[in-house]
Amino acid sequence: MKLTLAILALCIVTTGVMAQTTAQPMGGSPRMERAIQQLQMRFSTANTTHDGKLTKTQAAAGMPMVAQHFDEIDAQKGGYVTLPQIEDFMRQHATSG
Repeated sequence: MKLTLAILALCIVTTGVMAQTTAQPMGGSPRMERAIQQLQMRFSTANTTHDGKLTKTQAAAGMPMVAQHFDEIDAQKGGYVTLPQIEDFMRQHATSG
């Protein structure tokens, strides 16, 4: 019973995170949309624990540019970054030049 409740809670949280990610498009251009799709696929592949959190080690193995800017992206110093944090970082740097 506890396992079923834990799985249900995980599904609800995951659905909420995915809804937030898809509800906040980074830009209207087809090029930016392709970049976001690629980012989401690479994040999913690099996130070997499938918890929605990318550690610096996971980033180094699967997303070297994220690893290079990990400390900037992890502004809250949680030891991990999420897809929305990476998207925000990309958005900020796409508009700043």
